[in-house]
Amino acid sequence: MKQTVEDLAASDITPRVTCSFFSGGKLRRETVSVPGEMALTIFINGRETVTVLCTPDRLVHLVLGFLYAEGIIDGMSGIASMRVCEDEPIADVRLTGTDYAEPPRRTLTSGCGSVTGSATPVQPVESDLTVTPGEILALMKKLYQQQSLFQAGGGIHSSALCDRQQILVMAEDIGRHNTLDKIMGECLMEKISTRDAILLTTGRISSEMLLKAARMGAPVVVSRGSPTERAVSLGKELGITVIGYARGSRLSVFSGEERLRLASRPV
Repeated sequence: MKQTVEDLAASDITPRVTCSFFSGGKLRRETVSVPGEMALTIFINGRETVTVLCTPDRLVHLVLGFLYAEGIIDGMSGIASMRVCEDEPIADVRLTGTDYAEPPRRTLTSGCGSVTGSATPVQPVESDLTVTPGEILALMKKLYQQQSLFQAGGGIHSSALCDRQQILVMAEDIGRHNTLDKIMGECLMEKISTRDAILLTTGRISSEMLLKAARMGAPVVVSRGSPTERAVSLGKELGITVIGYARGSRLSVFSGEERLRLASRPV
């Protein structure tokens, strides 16, 4: 049986490279860690469908989350079999259903998301969840503290699924969209609900990120960076609270301000 990409060594995830480092008026040779990158091609029912540029770890989670975000599956029951192989590298997925319509083949870069429509229409998020600024900022601090790949080599995005007090699932990748897919994939495998949860990310909030959040049923999306104009508009349409620039003791709410409480309440 072929080894899966999940068995890749840490050296493949944050490989060491040499560079010329300038400091104090001098150049010197140094060996540093940088993010690993691979092109993973996903085959669905034997047909080449998409190539995802990603960090080579937790690839099973990535594939499952991608399929869910695209509306190709609604849960683990939609997968008849899946094999992630290091040699090519490819992910070979067989679906249980027979009504899958193949989209045009495409490549998703590490900085961009899917441009095709989901097979399942995205519905507005309904949730009674409310949060305080203090809770959001405390969670962002925890996210920073758990960025192991970023601390090893930099150049990595991190995202996390949280309740009001703690991080439930976290993922890192060169692509911010990939981090949400990895989280969703792990939640599918471990039967962790994403409904009424908070999504944190270190990257900017784009419209694709909002669509993934809506598919997950997450009513609050937070970033230390900025949302795009389209993300703000989508946040209003989909009933998602969009929070940007969450760092230190500050944050900005761009949509769904009604979910933000200034006073705390018991958990």
